[in-house]
Amino acid sequence: MQAIEASQLTKTYPGGVEAVKGVDFEVAPGEVFGVLGPNGAGKSTLVGMFTTTIVPTGGTARVAGHDVARQPLLVRGASSVVFQEPVVDATLTGRANLELHARLWGVPWPRAERRMQELTGVLGLSELVGRSVDTYSGGQRRRLEIARALISEPQVLFLDEPTVGLDPRIRHELLDVIAGLRARIDLTILITTHYLEEAERLCDRVAIVHDGSVVALASPRSLLAGLGEEILEFRVHDEPHAALAHLRDRGIAGEDAFAIGARLTVPLRGRPAGDALAAVEAERIRLSEISTRAPTLDDVYLQLTGTTTN
Repeated sequence: MQAIEASQLTKTYPGGVEAVKGVDFEVAPGEVFGVLGPNGAGKSTLVGMFTTTIVPTGGTARVAGHDVARQPLLVRGASSVVFQEPVVDATLTGRANLELHARLWGVPWPRAERRMQELTGVLGLSELVGRSVDTYSGGQRRRLEIARALISEPQVLFLDEPTVGLDPRIRHELLDVIAGLRARIDLTILITTHYLEEAERLCDRVAIVHDGSVVALASPRSLLAGLGEEILEFRVHDEPHAALAHLRDRGIAGEDAFAIGARLTVPLRGRPAGDALAAVEAERIRLSEISTRAPTLDDVYLQLTGTTTN
């Protein structure tokens, strides 16, 4: 049994806005699965359907074997979610927030107490839980929200843009915490993000979502391998798409090359960078800002969608 399943899953909002368009994927138990895309791609709508807060328009979705439309209580019992917006009560202590959530979920007190001790240790909250949450930093609140979500011992944890709005240092610390969860807790994690380095660092597999559809699904390593080991990147001073078409016609650039604005990216596919650059210059294309580098998930996303994730 898969931990998460989507089959032809769709969501159309009033007015005909198609937020999710026939999405298919499966997530295995214990996997960390990323849904990657810009704001408005449909990521949060997907999480909303999986967590039963948004009703699908069509298709099916299952969490821990339970249908989200027909068995919403069973889905909620098997999963938990950390939303983009804070949900902890800032006027209470961290401990009071955790105790309240345990009671709401009917977790027996001895087990809840053991669970709180375990989670506060794992998430670095042991010295903070006695303090009022309004004294916490943004990263500390996020860690408390993750602890709160895990009190009920879910099989599946949904993290919807967990690092949005955090400064780089706190983001880095929180990513370390999330990465460490799988080593200590038997858990399936689905994380949505528009930060490509998060997906590359955390996820076993990534679904790249664009305009409500999945345009690629593979491991980060496989997605990167699709562009080879090195790319040539440069800025052209004439019409970039005409220059790209010309380079393709001449066999210098393949179908995997792409143009974003005035910048052209050409995967080298084992061809020496000097040879490729000499071939470009021989075509009398005016260019500047020339560089070679290893490809990133950002390049994969740009090649597939022609847009950025930010």
